[in-house]
Amino acid sequence: MSFSALTAAAPALAQTVTLPQVTVTAPSPIQRDTTPAAGGDTLQGTLPVVTDQFATVTVVPSQELRRSGAATLGDLLFDKPGITGSQFAPGASSRPIIRGLDVNRVRIQENGIGANGASDLGEDHFVPVDPLTTERVEVIRGPATLRFGSQAIGGVVEADNNRIPTMLPPRGIGAEARFGFSSVDKGIDSAVLLDGGAGHFALHADAFGRNATDYRVPSYPYLTAPNPADLPNATQPGGFNGTQPNSGLRNSGQSLGGSYLFNDGFIGLAIVQNNALYHIPGAEPESNQTRIEAHQTKILTKGEWRAPNSTIDAIRYWGGFTDYKHNEIGLSDQTDFSSTGIQQTFINKEQEGRVEAQLAPFDLRFASLTTAIGVQGRHQMLDAPAPGGIGLWDRNINNRIAGYMFNELKLSEMTRLQVAGRIERVSLDGTGRTFDAVGTLTQTAASRNYTPKSISFGVLRDLPLDLTASLTAQYVERAPKPAELFSGGVHDATTTFDKGNVNLGVEAARSLELGLKRAKGPFRFDASVYYTRFKDFIYRRFTGNTCTEAGDCTGAAELNEAIYSQNDATFRGGEFQSQWDIAPLGSGLIGIENQFDVVRATFSDGSNVPRIPPARVGGGVYWRDANWFARVKLIHAFAQKDIAAVAETTTGSYDDLRAELSYNWKNPQPRFDEVSEFTVGIRGANLLNRDIRNAASYNKDEVLMPGANVRVFASVKY
Repeated sequence: MSFSALTAAAPALAQTVTLPQVTVTAPSPIQRDTTPAAGGDTLQGTLPVVTDQFATVTVVPSQELRRSGAATLGDLLFDKPGITGSQFAPGASSRPIIRGLDVNRVRIQENGIGANGASDLGEDHFVPVDPLTTERVEVIRGPATLRFGSQAIGGVVEADNNRIPTMLPPRGIGAEARFGFSSVDKGIDSAVLLDGGAGHFALHADAFGRNATDYRVPSYPYLTAPNPADLPNATQPGGFNGTQPNSGLRNSGQSLGGSYLFNDGFIGLAIVQNNALYHIPGAEPESNQTRIEAHQTKILTKGEWRAPNSTIDAIRYWGGFTDYKHNEIGLSDQTDFSSTGIQQTFINKEQEGRVEAQLAPFDLRFASLTTAIGVQGRHQMLDAPAPGGIGLWDRNINNRIAGYMFNELKLSEMTRLQVAGRIERVSLDGTGRTFDAVGTLTQTAASRNYTPKSISFGVLRDLPLDLTASLTAQYVERAPKPAELFSGGVHDATTTFDKGNVNLGVEAARSLELGLKRAKGPFRFDASVYYTRFKDFIYRRFTGNTCTEAGDCTGAAELNEAIYSQNDATFRGGEFQSQWDIAPLGSGLIGIENQFDVVRATFSDGSNVPRIPPARVGGGVYWRDANWFARVKLIHAFAQKDIAAVAETTTGSYDDLRAELSYNWKNPQPRFDEVSEFTVGIRGANLLNRDIRNAASYNKDEVLMPGANVRVFASVKY
């Protein structure tokens, strides 16, 4: 069947279905005046396809967030094409991995300001942004990441919420309650969100909580049964009770914010508190009863002033002040249960700000030019003390200041260009650590300065049949982060003895991406292919040696020696997803959807970059009308055998069967005393109860992802 036949296959559908307009906020500092289509995101389950941005953007709207019930951003985005999660502790700590890149190359932010916890310093650390109080998530790849810094070379994950209000509630006051229960871990999650305002002032408050026991898994999770002599408290096959040992959690948080609104903009402030207490799965953490207790206090501010004069369209700013600390708690002596104490602490005190000015469009005769100029600054203090010994690194200071410019040229109604550039100054002051073979430590004060430079180019072209084609190219430099320079000690999350390198240089990436998208009509899709070549790619290089906790790497021990090193590397891959509304059925529509993604990453000598996600393919069928949404979907992940030669194992293929049914009702014109919206539903994941090991996870040989799970959820909005 031809493409034109597909788009004409259901002419009646085009008359009855109004697709929601996808308006994104994070990719570009150049914002356009757009009015959302009537009905907003009322049509549940519609694939959001973004066609007006010089970037590949994945959008998770509010209704999908409520149906998902994911406890972490990594869990939420795990099945999206081109994205997976680190899944170190499913449900507790999982960072998004974008096209095989993670931690130091993926920025996570809330309302335009970095999450600024410690999740980029260790895969066992939680991300202090909870989807339960989030209204929308955007994942940005490509040239638009220059707006946020070279540490976003792999992508940006933006979580939006109403903690800093930008408008008054329609009836002057609003409230929402959210609730969910999951069977696999007897998990309960709930949240309450309140909004109010009058005149020039708007207020917001929210509170949330999660509680879960050890989650159930299909089989004994440890590929190799632990030696009782080394790990006396670890579960042996005969003692397996059907759960992943040491995987429970209890998280909570609150926020209070407000804004002053005026005709040409707003200015707002919010204070956010995040608390987490969660256990770390795996044989050694179980035997040591390892758990993390974390607290973060964050102050956010942002504002906008529109149309100050004929030269400047708008001035916007974002600011954040973060105080983060977590303690890693466990047994000092595995045979003495009274020896519980703090084994390691991570501290992050961080301040960040960004100011942007969007200039009024300028007529160049051959094009209309719109320019945005921005300045970004950041100060960070990191410390990792360990009682009774040295921590992973000593106290260090990280300062960054950058300027950037985005230029968009509208050549015609069908063709647009973007040229963007960024220059950054990075100063890092800390202590370099070196070890000889038997673990003798030498410490030296070290100061490093870098000037990363980046540039990007993009073109968008509208084509017949409502298609949009894009071509983007970029050159991005990244300065090393403190952990890569100053580490020197035991890193429990990765079971490594990390050795930083203060002589690391700038990492550079050259990327090319081609995309083709269609957002209108009964057949919608988003496809892209990319190629990225890294020069001096920074990574943990496993030497094949093993070390003791004291750093003696001369004999057999439990920790893999990992030295931060540089090597040229190439990443290439592609992503595809689509939806096709096939035909009317009853009061609604029935359709099919599918997806595919693959990434291949190798070093210059042909060896494999470690921990790369496998190729995946998926598809399913859905039905929906104005209120109901039903879906059945199967995702197949292929076996991952392209692994690093040292300290990595293969993972098998798996099938993840998912199904969901939800009902959403909206009151189009609610009175003051009436409910405006409610949603109720049920969702199942891994319904075949398969063993699923995440190839991108450091502890995949000891941690299975949750088994068959059924979640019920509800939300009521006043």
